[in-house]
Amino acid sequence: MNPVRLMLVDDQELVRTGFAMVLDSCDDLAVVAQAGDGEAALAELDRTEVDVVLMDVRMPRLDGIAATRRVVAEHPGVRVLVLTTFDLDESVTEAIAAGASGFLLKDVSPQDLIEAVRTVHRGDSVVDPVSTRRLLRATRPLLTAPEPAAAEPSGDAVAALADLTPREREVLVLVGNGRSNAEIRADLVVSEATVKTHIGHLLAKTQSRDRVQLVALAFRAGLVS
Repeated sequence: MNPVRLMLVDDQELVRTGFAMVLDSCDDLAVVAQAGDGEAALAELDRTEVDVVLMDVRMPRLDGIAATRRVVAEHPGVRVLVLTTFDLDESVTEAIAAGASGFLLKDVSPQDLIEAVRTVHRGDSVVDPVSTRRLLRATRPLLTAPEPAAAEPSGDAVAALADLTPREREVLVLVGNGRSNAEIRADLVVSEATVKTHIGHLLAKTQSRDRVQLVALAFRAGLVS
């Protein structure tokens, strides 16, 4: 199989070099492009086939939030994984609203970074449970405020909440609280395959792009406080 093609976007060359060494050590991953800011990343995407972008938040010219929004809009087949430090709570939440498939802290272990990239490429999302709970508690106003309009759930998604089964609603609450599939399995005493089935139904019924949007929707719908 062809390796997953990665782009590293960070204004610190040393950070990019370190991540590249970790990711290129895997046969199924390949760093095919690097950029020092969002503008350079977008230009590179126009000429290079990329599957997953690892995006920093604070960068010159075009920051990671604005760049993520444009990547998702202009290259819908590309997934974005935000890499940030814990003190950037608001920026991370805005990046998720912009369409990022998840986020990791920059001190992530090499193995967790590798698995996160593989997970995002499969179409799932990477949401660290502990960080999710902390970040969303700290930034709930960003999820409930009427602006920006792009962060609001669609009318179809809101209406779909009424179609959820009691168990699906229960799973949505657990997802909103940052619980992983394994934790949900233990909480509900079901198989992990059953959990994945419920999450698949939630994504379809709420028209959510990924697990991150389910988390935000749970907060905006008042299911999680």
